Amino acid sequence: MQPEDRTREMAKTAEAEKAAETAERLQVIGSSILRAARDELYLGMRFLDVALSSFSYQMDGAVHGFGTDGRVMYFQPQMLGGLYKENRILVNRGYLHMVFHCIFRHFEWRGNEERLRDLSCDIAVEHIIDGMNYRSIRFSRSLLRRETYRLLEKEGKTLNAQRVYKILSGWNLGEQDLIKLEQEFRADDHKYWESKKPDQKPNPMLSRKWGEINDGIETDLETFSQEAGERDGDFLEQIKTENRSKYDYKEFLQKFAVFHEELAVDDDSFDYNFYTYGLRLYGNMPLIEPLESKEVKKVEEFVIVIDTSMSCSGELVRRFLEETYGVLSENESFFTKINVHIIQCDEKVHTDKKITSQEEMKDYMEHLELYGDGGTDFRPAFEWVDELLEQHEFHNLKGLIYFTDGFGIYPQKMPPYKTAFVFMQDNYRDVDVPVWAMKLILDEDDLTDSDENKKRHFQ
Repeated sequence: MQPEDRTREMAKTAEAEKAAETAERLQVIGSSILRAARDELYLGMRFLDVALSSFSYQMDGAVHGFGTDGRVMYFQPQMLGGLYKENRILVNRGYLHMVFHCIFRHFEWRGNEERLRDLSCDIAVEHIIDGMNYRSIRFSRSLLRRETYRLLEKEGKTLNAQRVYKILSGWNLGEQDLIKLEQEFRADDHKYWESKKPDQKPNPMLSRKWGEINDGIETDLETFSQEAGERDGDFLEQIKTENRSKYDYKEFLQKFAVFHEELAVDDDSFDYNFYTYGLRLYGNMPLIEPLESKEVKKVEEFVIVIDTSMSCSGELVRRFLEETYGVLSENESFFTKINVHIIQCDEKVHTDKKITSQEEMKDYMEHLELYGDGGTDFRPAFEWVDELLEQHEFHNLKGLIYFTDGFGIYPQKMPPYKTAFVFMQDNYRDVDVPVWAMKLILDEDDLTDSDENKKRHFQ
C-alpha cells in the first residue's frame, strides 16, 4: 500500500471512530434527557410507574423529534436537545404523550383516513394531559387549543381518539385548518406505529402487554390514588372506557336466556351407527328414529325499560330499540313465542307494551311514540315489574334491561332477576350503579355500524 493510500485509510478510520464516539455521546445524552423526564413524571404520577419504565431509548436521525413503537422510544438528538433547552416541560409532556399513545394502544388503531386518525390520537392524549394538574407537565394553553377543546366537548363528553375522529370527520376541515391543528397538537412522530405498516400483522404480545399495564393503572388509581384524583382530570374515566371488554350484543342478551325444548332434530343425541345399521339390515327400516325435539338455550322473557326523561335523546332511544329488534329477529337467539315488556318510564311508568312475536315488535317500532319528559327515578319501573310478577305475567323472567343516562334514584333491594343498566358512552359517567346490576356501555357508533361490526362495551 502506498503511503498516501495508508494516510487516507487512517484518516477514514479516525473519522469513523470520531463519528462513532459522537453517536455514542449523543445516545448517552438523549437517553439521559428521556430518563430525566421519566423520573420527573414518576415523582407526581406513581400510578404510571410501569408504563413510564417500559421503554428502551434509541437514537434515530430520521425521526422527527421522537416517537415510539410501544417498546422503544426513538429520538433525534439535536431536536430533543433543543426542546430540552427551550423548556424541559415540553420533553416531559412529549414523553407522557407517547406513553398515553401506548396505554390506549393507538399504535394498532387503523382509521379510514390516516392523517385525521393521527390528529385525533394526538388531540385525545393532549386533552388528557391538559386536564391533569401536575407541575411537571403544566403549560399554558393557546387560544386555538382552548377553542378546539370547547367545540369538541360540546359534541362529546368522552373524548377518546375514536370519538374525536368522528367529530373531526363532520367538521369538513380544510387544508389550512388541518395544518394549524397538526402544528398545535402533534408532539411525536407516528412513523413506528403498526398501523403505518399495512403489511405488518398486529403484535398480540405488544397489545397484551399494554392491556395489562392499563389494567394495573386503573386498579392503582381506584385503590391508592384517591387524593390525587382531582389532579388526574378524566384520565381514569378514559382508562375505564379503554378497559371495557367487547361483547356481541346477542351474546350479552344470552345472559337472560333459559333452557327450553324446541321442535328440531337433535343432532347431538342422534346415533347414526344404529340408524344406518337398521337400513343395511332391513333395507328401509332404521332402528332408531331421530329425536323430534331438543333442549336449546334462548331468550324467552325479559323486560326493556326506556328512560324517557329530558336527559335521554329520543333518537338514541329509537336506535337502541331498533338494535334490540334486530337481535330479536334472529331465530337462533330467541324463541318463536316470546314475552317481552317494553316499559317507558321517567319518574313514573307511562306505558307498558307487551310483545309476543317479531311481528308485534316490528309494529311497535314502526309506530313508536315516546312519553315522558320529567326526572329520572328507576324505582317505579321495578315496582311495576314486581306487580307483573305477582300477577303471574311472567313464569320465568330472567332479566331487565334499563336504557338510561344513569342519573337517577336506584332501588335499594336486589330484584329476583338479572338487571343491566345500558348507558350511552357520550353521556356515561361512572355513576353508583348498585353492585347487583350489570353495566352495558354503548358507543353511538355501535348503533349505526354494520352487523358484522356491531360490538358492545360490556362491564
